[in-house]
Amino acid sequence: MVIRSSTFSFLKNLKKNNSREWFQEHKEEYDLANQNVKEFIEAMIQRLSEFDQQINTDIKASKCMFRIYRDIRFSKDKTPYKSWLAAGISIDGRKLDGPEYYVHIESGNNFLAAGYWRPKKEHLDAIRQEIDYNAVEFVNTLAAGGWKPEDLSQEDKLVRPPAGYDPSDPNIELLKLKSFILYKQFSDEEMQSADALDKVINTCKNIYPFKLFIHQAIDIDS
Repeated sequence: MVIRSSTFSFLKNLKKNNSREWFQEHKEEYDLANQNVKEFIEAMIQRLSEFDQQINTDIKASKCMFRIYRDIRFSKDKTPYKSWLAAGISIDGRKLDGPEYYVHIESGNNFLAAGYWRPKKEHLDAIRQEIDYNAVEFVNTLAAGGWKPEDLSQEDKLVRPPAGYDPSDPNIELLKLKSFILYKQFSDEEMQSADALDKVINTCKNIYPFKLFIHQAIDIDS
C-alpha cells in the first residue's frame, strides 16, 4: 500500500490553483486521490489493530478522514480547499477526547503524529499528575520507542509553570506542555515506496508505549 504519485500531483496542483472552478474541473482526480488515502488508512487500521488495544478493525476509514474543504469563516486565508489529505485514527474515528494517530499527506510535508493534542482540562491535569508521580516511567516509555523528552511537540507550551507545580521541579519542562505529541516526517518518495505502510506502522509501534502511558493517565481502557 502506497500513496500514489498521482495523489501528490493533484495536491500540488490544487495548492497552485485553489479555486472552486479548478476543483470542480478536476473532481475526478480528487476522488481518486481521496480514495487512495482512504485505502492507506484502511490498511493502517488493520495493522494497528494487531498491537494497539484501542484500535479495532470495526473502525471505518471514512470516519477517520478529514474533509478537504476549509472553514474560511474566521480565516484571513479565503482559499476554499486544504492542500492536503488527512485522517485521525482512534476508537471514535477522528473525533476523540484522547490519544490518537494523525496522518497528514501533503507534498513536501507528510507526517505521522500520535498522542493527545490539546487535552481538555481534566485530562491535562491527569496527564501532568501522572508525569509528576511517574516521571521515570514516562521517560522510559519514550526511550522504549527510541524517543527523548525533547522530541515531544513544544506547541502551546506554557512559559511559566502550571499552577501547583514548583518551578524548580526537575520535570518542569514536561509539565509545561499543553499537548503530548510525537511526530515523524516522511518524504514523498518514502510514501510512494513499496514499504511505505511498513515505515508508518513501525513508527506507530515506536510511539505506542508513550500513547499507552497517556491512555492509562486519563483512565481510558487499556
